[in-house]
Amino acid sequence: MGLLSKKDAALIKDPLFDNNPITIQVLGICSALAITAELKASIVMSISVMFVLGLGNVVISLMRNIIPSKIRIIVQLIVVATLVIIVDLVLKAFAYELSKTLSVFVGLIITNCIIMGRFEAFALGNGPWRSFLDGIGNSVGYGVILIIVGFFRELLGSGTLLGFKVLGDPIEKTGLYAIGYENNGFMLLSPMALIVVGIIIWIQRTKNKSLIEEH
Repeated sequence: MGLLSKKDAALIKDPLFDNNPITIQVLGICSALAITAELKASIVMSISVMFVLGLGNVVISLMRNIIPSKIRIIVQLIVVATLVIIVDLVLKAFAYELSKTLSVFVGLIITNCIIMGRFEAFALGNGPWRSFLDGIGNSVGYGVILIIVGFFRELLGSGTLLGFKVLGDPIEKTGLYAIGYENNGFMLLSPMALIVVGIIIWIQRTKNKSLIEEH
């Protein structure tokens, strides 16, 4: 018998494909547009959301029977704000330059509709283990899209990945630049992130026709 039951495994797999929070539910678009000009920022934001959503779902699940319904949103905001503060402090302590790049967007995790949505839709009605899996699944689904978008935006916009020059040196005209290649600066602008996400949505729904009928 596997570690996860079929239903538990679906909590992780579904947000990756058929119920992705960005491409299917169209949630968390703001960060996908704002911070994906660099792959490193995309990866760090993905990990941050995974920490906040995975742990936050567990906390809300443990408290679900004692939270008065009238103040449940306030309690949820306090939980997610506390976790976001921890993330922000860790980034400032160990990755200060990156924390300045992400700046306000780390704080905006508090209002990320994916997190509040999973608290409301799942954690308030399920146990800690399933809530943890749901949080990990949705944050991974979110993170995969951010990383894909960040990969192509940095590669085509700057010719680098994680800050390393992979296409050559545009100043010394080495690598692809030696044959006339030029970086596409438009890739670094927010509208291009929306176009890349749109292409991902188109590919995803082309491969799975049922998504077109359902959504």
